[in-house]
Amino acid sequence: MKQCRLGGLDRFRPVAALLVVAIHTGPLLSWSRDVNYLLCDILARLAVPFFFAVSGYFLVPELRARGVSALLPFLKKGLLLYGLSALLYAPINLYSGYFSQPGLPLELLRDACFNGLFYHLWYFPAVLLGGCIVCLLVRRLRLATAAAVCAVLYVLGLLGDSYYAFTNAIPPLKAFYEALFQCFDYTRNGLFFAPLFLLLGGWLAGRGNRRADGRYAAGLLLSLGLLLAEGLLVKQFHLARFDALYLSLPLCIFFLLCWLRGLDLPARPQLRRWSAAVYLLHPLCILLVRGVAKALGLSALLIENRLLHYLAVVFLSGLLAAPFALVPRKRPEPERGRAWIELDAAALRHNVNVLSGLLPEGCALTAVLKANAYGHGDLECARICQKAGIRSFAVATAAEGARLRRAGVRGDILVLGWSGAGAVPLLRRYRLTQTVVSPEHARLLDRCGKRLRVHIKIDTGMHRLGTGWDDAASLRELYACSHLQVKGLFTHLAASETCSPSDQACTQAQIRRFWHAVETLSGAGLPIGALHIQSSYGLLNYGPLEGCGWVRTGIALYGLLSAPQDHPRICPDLRPVLALRARVAQIHTLEPGEHAGYDGAFTASRPTRLALITIGYADGWPRALSCGRGRVLLHGQPAPIAGLICMDQLLADVTEIPDVRPGDTATLIGRDGDAVLTAEAAAEAAGTITNELLSRLGPRLPRIVGSEA
Repeated sequence: MKQCRLGGLDRFRPVAALLVVAIHTGPLLSWSRDVNYLLCDILARLAVPFFFAVSGYFLVPELRARGVSALLPFLKKGLLLYGLSALLYAPINLYSGYFSQPGLPLELLRDACFNGLFYHLWYFPAVLLGGCIVCLLVRRLRLATAAAVCAVLYVLGLLGDSYYAFTNAIPPLKAFYEALFQCFDYTRNGLFFAPLFLLLGGWLAGRGNRRADGRYAAGLLLSLGLLLAEGLLVKQFHLARFDALYLSLPLCIFFLLCWLRGLDLPARPQLRRWSAAVYLLHPLCILLVRGVAKALGLSALLIENRLLHYLAVVFLSGLLAAPFALVPRKRPEPERGRAWIELDAAALRHNVNVLSGLLPEGCALTAVLKANAYGHGDLECARICQKAGIRSFAVATAAEGARLRRAGVRGDILVLGWSGAGAVPLLRRYRLTQTVVSPEHARLLDRCGKRLRVHIKIDTGMHRLGTGWDDAASLRELYACSHLQVKGLFTHLAASETCSPSDQACTQAQIRRFWHAVETLSGAGLPIGALHIQSSYGLLNYGPLEGCGWVRTGIALYGLLSAPQDHPRICPDLRPVLALRARVAQIHTLEPGEHAGYDGAFTASRPTRLALITIGYADGWPRALSCGRGRVLLHGQPAPIAGLICMDQLLADVTEIPDVRPGDTATLIGRDGDAVLTAEAAAEAAGTITNELLSRLGPRLPRIVGSEA
């Protein structure tokens, strides 16, 4: 079921921020220099690479999907924070004589790009430069190759940091690093340190979510033990020039993130803001605590006692950072213009949980997002589903899948429809899984010479796309293509919408045929991967099927049925996600006998008030609902559509609703007070099914997501 990826990460951020404060204050020095070394010079070194990895967790999937367009806002935000922080500490630099040193322009350039314009601000140029390097690598190279390059950079950093004694003993290497240190003071920077951890976080973000089990905890403890041992050896043999980079540090961060992201905890964005503020403000707080202690004669208590000094800095930093956590971010109210769609995120999350609860162990919900998520908005629904724990999605075309990837959607994305050779670059670039429907189709894709993940579509009786279930030779031929990796098999049920005896017989026959094909292939020693048979009605009418790894849910995911007369055997508490609304622009008063609209299709039989509503068939509202076949809700009361629906507007008879005024909101699907107009009823009145009605809702209708809490 739902597992939160961010709750554990959010809760470790304050811990990491306090470890950074410990590095800069040495809280245990008054008690034991050796113990303080273990804490601040070894274990606390987890903090900054953790922050790098968390940044990469969000950044790298975006970079892989959208490239430079994802990097630019990251750089903009980072540069803004860096600039504000540099201004905050500029008076201290001025007081210390920083701006009076010889060769200031060159020193400013070095510090701005590598060392930081104040001693803890090195993080910002590091993460910004590291982000640029990772963007270049993941856009040009395979992920494994990019990781190898980052690992080489990290090793080069190690040789200029914790293992500098080895470097210093080899003249060519010594000369190389002496040249490097003319450009920056430490290899603890964005060139050597940040890229590996950014990429590590991004790689973990793309992996399937797993619970925080004992293996990760044991791995974390073991890696921390290795880190401590390594740190003690570095100290014992005087190897370090500086001791920020350790060989075992990436292993520690890997297990730490694996454990944290599997914790079933809700996200806490306020902890992110508080931790960042503590990181930025704590050096200022160190100076304030020391200044106040000296002024009050409390140096022995608040400076020389390093633990109390640390606690005082933590208290003051936390206090100054509190407003950043407590003041909620104001989100701009989305504009509701002429016509719009409202999406109830809480309803969609509810449906995900309800439908997931119907599935057996080992079977996962696959969200079908084709046709712009049945008109709901594919990007909006994908993001909500991801947060609800869904890790696989289905679309109709490679272009639809690429759109999701460019928006940062992770997990499996299966293209259900046919794709030609021209789609292969999209399939490769955006890591999509393509459906293969026949040996000819497989050979067409295989000739492109690019490795592709595929699912095989098996025709068990619908006779649409797919290879025949009883054509064993053709099924085996699909596996002969060297560039296609078979990751799953599936079929589609033709008559699962009803439970009539004939439809039940047809459906059960299709299920038996599918398992026969699976047994034929597995018996031949061929991999079968994920198996999936059911879509929404297959699940609701036949319950979960043992042995399947996926259930493809489309219309039910959005809280709807295809027609109001449908009564599936399983009737879970599903909630409609979509409401469709438009604005009243004008009121017209007609005398008896006057006409309105194209062809005078409406004739007033009495004194009549018509409301002009700003939505039409170009927005996807069917013209078939003209002349009273469709209705809208105004002030909680139904009003019939008058005359013919136009391209951009329609008229509604509001004679019985006297308070309607320009600017009022008309509801075409959804609730208004106690009244409800359902998508199923509107589709039936238009002579179609809900699926078609909604998937026609056009792109000029903005999708506004509500109920995010």
